[in-house]
Amino acid sequence: MSLNDTLVQITGNISDLMYSYLLVFLLVACAIYFTARTKGVQFRLLGDMFKQIGEKKHVEGEKSVSSFQAMMISTASRVGTGNIAGVAVAIAAGGPGAVFWMWLMALLGSATAFVESTLAQIWKVRGDEGEFRGGPAYYIQQALHSRAFGILFAIFLILCFALGFNGLQAYNMTSAIQYYFVEQDYKAIALVMGLATAAFFGFVVFGGSKLISTITSVLVPIMAFTYIGLALFVTITNIGLLPQVMSFIFTYAFDFQSLAGGLAGSMILLGIKRGLFSNEAGMGSAPNAAAAASVSHPVKQGLVQSLSVYIDTILICSCTAFMVMVYYVKVAGAGIGGDAGLSGMTLVQYAISNEVGPVGIHFITFAIVCFAFSSMVGNYYYAESNIKFIKNDRIVLTVFRICCMLVILMGCMSSFDLAWNLADITMGLMAIENLIAIVVLGKWAFKALEDYEEQKKAGKDPIYLSEKFEAMGMPHAECWHVDAQHLEQLGGNTIKEYVDEALS
Repeated sequence: MSLNDTLVQITGNISDLMYSYLLVFLLVACAIYFTARTKGVQFRLLGDMFKQIGEKKHVEGEKSVSSFQAMMISTASRVGTGNIAGVAVAIAAGGPGAVFWMWLMALLGSATAFVESTLAQIWKVRGDEGEFRGGPAYYIQQALHSRAFGILFAIFLILCFALGFNGLQAYNMTSAIQYYFVEQDYKAIALVMGLATAAFFGFVVFGGSKLISTITSVLVPIMAFTYIGLALFVTITNIGLLPQVMSFIFTYAFDFQSLAGGLAGSMILLGIKRGLFSNEAGMGSAPNAAAAASVSHPVKQGLVQSLSVYIDTILICSCTAFMVMVYYVKVAGAGIGGDAGLSGMTLVQYAISNEVGPVGIHFITFAIVCFAFSSMVGNYYYAESNIKFIKNDRIVLTVFRICCMLVILMGCMSSFDLAWNLADITMGLMAIENLIAIVVLGKWAFKALEDYEEQKKAGKDPIYLSEKFEAMGMPHAECWHVDAQHLEQLGGNTIKEYVDEALS
């Protein structure tokens, strides 16, 4: 057995153990708990989610990021090859029932996304250049008073996104072009593509957070809408197959006979794993982007990040799922099975080609390259925030950026199975620590939600003041303190009157 095969086997066993027991339980339990405690905020305030996308920057500044830009950074990381390759892998290996479990994780997990992103806003910090930074490492240190555990999370995230996910995205990006080359030429092309991608990636990340947010806020919407448009075309032209596709998804999702044999267990596992990799709810990644937004109330960005989960899984993952399922039904004559030799990117490419001809393969290849690159940029943004948390030093940051470029170069030629396993493990470690932290701190997100809704009922544009919540016992936050603008918005109340009112 080769070294690569040994590593694949070891990491696969660790990943299966982690997801089969601890992580699945934590994810589902937290999603249900947060849905109950927020009274289904992801359903009740769906309208507010769309309204808050257009929230203007509350604090102006060259380095500050708007609510929409912060959502696009997190969506750039979420909407990547996981939406294409990940969904296809889940269906090919676990059957169409895996799609249902991805949907369910998104619907429930969006409440978890709301809580973690709201907490990231509450305990964000202001950078030297006027930008906001935050995320689990920051609220673990400030609210739980443990820098050691904050650093531990930061290390997990850096390994996950700068090494695991970016290596995986680079691999998926180059594997998309394998269709065009024979094996001998592909290896050389992968090297050239790796060098070019690493160079362009370096240009973007050395340009700073403003360039990153600009790239993602332009590239992600264009590619997402184009991909959705293609999926709608396939759906409309095969509308007669929609009932059959939906029947397969729900039938296999609750195939209890297969459950006894272990197939459904694998299907549920794959659905949850690929769903988490795709929408990242509860993982602790999106809060790093959510904290960057300049808004007047933390709940506003919490709602926007919940919407990002819907966009990722309910919308874009469903597009991939339907196109793959149509291919199975039409070509294989059944809801499962298909061509056993096809999976991941290749399966999606063949599915599209079957509908629109060779041009479909070209489009998917281009889409994968764009999605993968935007994901690498979004992933880097998360990692950079955590590098600065550990050591905010320009030399350290420069060395880290160069290392990220090297990871992308190597990822273009890495093992598919090993890349998935490493991403799953590091993602799991992050999620476990983050879920424990947000369960402990969740009550402050619930109180912030109550405050937001009370102000909305009073006809106000909600603003958040840390003094009000710190008077209730909330750990000190660096931002959100009263200034002259806030006092004017309060209608002339003094801060003492405001706090007394909050405590009454």
